[in-house]
Amino acid sequence: MDLKLQNKVIIVTGGAKGIGEGIVQVLASEGAIPVIVGRNAEDNQKVVDALAAVGKESFQVAAELTQPDASEKAVNAVLEKYGRIDGLVNNAGVNDGVGLENGTYEGFVASLHKNVVHYYLMAHYALPALKASKGSIVNISSKTADTGQGGTSAYAASNGGRNALTREWAVELLKYGIRVNSVIVAECWTPLYEKWIETLPNPQEKLAAITANIPLENRMTTAEEIANMTVFLLSEKSSHTTGQLIYVDGGYVHLDRALANS
Repeated sequence: MDLKLQNKVIIVTGGAKGIGEGIVQVLASEGAIPVIVGRNAEDNQKVVDALAAVGKESFQVAAELTQPDASEKAVNAVLEKYGRIDGLVNNAGVNDGVGLENGTYEGFVASLHKNVVHYYLMAHYALPALKASKGSIVNISSKTADTGQGGTSAYAASNGGRNALTREWAVELLKYGIRVNSVIVAECWTPLYEKWIETLPNPQEKLAAITANIPLENRMTTAEEIANMTVFLLSEKSSHTTGQLIYVDGGYVHLDRALANS
């Protein structure tokens, strides 16, 4: 399927690793120009260089998105380079374990800045360019807003906010023809997930217990599977889809867990 993304300039926050990198790779394979916005210029550049080695154009902007002015600077850098923005993927964030019982005000607010404030700011500053291009926004979100996890109040609140913003922006931006959707991630295998698993006692047993509860094929979702849906939603092939929260999770959130073991 030709997604008609050739030479479209798409910003991907947190695009140097994990799910973000997966999205960047799929965008490049479709002929788009992914722009990585992330805190570490060296990590960003590694992806840019790897894509250049196979003849794919990309760009990177180093930005610490927890700083409120970083989003505006990042958007301006993209516009200075390309003069347009055709899509925005809000992806950067971290499940940082700021809970209710053991959290603090400072930690909670800092986590909101890591995980949801820059979603708003990136969309806010990119909006004039997205109006001009009738572009699309995809917010990457997490099951924690639906299921809870325990010990991660700030991250769960951020994901609830991401989902609510998806619906709110879809309504507000209807008049501009800008579509806004969210891809909800449950158990997805990334380097960060692997690092977390390795901190647990008996990590392989824990991983086996998790995958046993994923109904479809009893396996983790891949970053590429998240990326494929994200890129489809950015494209005109999903031209009448907006305000949707789409779960790419092998049925983890909504299907009966008994199915996984049947």
